[in-house]
Amino acid sequence: MTSFQYDARIIENYPNLAAGVVVARGMTNAPAPDALQALYLEEQAAVKARIGATALSELPSLSAWRRAISAFGVSPTKYRSAAEALLRRLTKKGDIPSINVLVDIGNLVSIRYGLPVAIFDRRQITGPISVHYADGSEEFVELGSQAIIHPAPGEVVFSDEKRMVVARRWCWRQSATSAASQETTDAVITVEAQHEGGQGDIERALEDLLALLPEYAGGSFDAAVLGACNAAI
Repeated sequence: MTSFQYDARIIENYPNLAAGVVVARGMTNAPAPDALQALYLEEQAAVKARIGATALSELPSLSAWRRAISAFGVSPTKYRSAAEALLRRLTKKGDIPSINVLVDIGNLVSIRYGLPVAIFDRRQITGPISVHYADGSEEFVELGSQAIIHPAPGEVVFSDEKRMVVARRWCWRQSATSAASQETTDAVITVEAQHEGGQGDIERALEDLLALLPEYAGGSFDAAVLGACNAAI
């Protein structure tokens, strides 16, 4: 059964797109143990040292996401990719706080490669998650809100079979209905790249996810690298 897929128009219009997708079952999410928190803090320090005084807009992975977001009519500085938002917080505020095992693992891998990582809790998701252009009928509920928002037609969204949007503006923000919590056991986890040669980074990021998730969250996993030749898992 398909769990995640890209619409054909997305594949056609974004030829450099590469994605790693993990379908996870039977995990245990909890506050991060000391060992994971230590790894996370070490990674944050290493990333800050590596970036130094380089502007985030000059990092190839982030500049490619800016171009991708601009291509469907959205300002990439008003709506920054999730990876850029994390790195912006890290470089300006000095650290990224621990949330829970799954979020920390996702954020660790995200800052390591400068790529957006999303963890979608599957409890309220019906059928596969599809990445496609919105027609305006889809429904999105933002974290911390109960109000239903309809994405603008042409915006790239992630939604399920019932048109429930689990992420807006591609990799900008997840929904309240899909956010990972301590009750999360089954999830679809994505890491995506838009830059030339990004598949290599995706393969390495996927390897890291598949090493960290079993160690700290347990469970079972199916995984694949998606792109022009393979658009679904």
